[in-house]
Amino acid sequence: MHKEELIQLHQMLYDVKTYLETLNPNLKFSQYTSLKITPSQQHKSKMEHKYAIFVLGTEIANAMKDVDYTSSSRISARMKELADKALKEMEFS
Repeated sequence: MHKEELIQLHQMLYDVKTYLETLNPNLKFSQYTSLKITPSQQHKSKMEHKYAIFVLGTEIANAMKDVDYTSSSRISARMKELADKALKEMEFS
């Protein structure tokens, strides 16, 4: 994916996060928040946005476990794998 496409995907997931937070103010996206990267920070690298997408995807899937535990668990696990892979790629860059 191109950086612009990753930023668009990041924005979509960020919008989902915001929506989920309006439904449940107790939800915490602490791992994502600790990254200190948002879709509006276009100066961040492609890999930083990619990593943020996977971390945010993991936390969204975890938040959805109340709705559909089986699917959400699989999605969460896969997103975590992808986040770990992206982090390794960032470290070697």
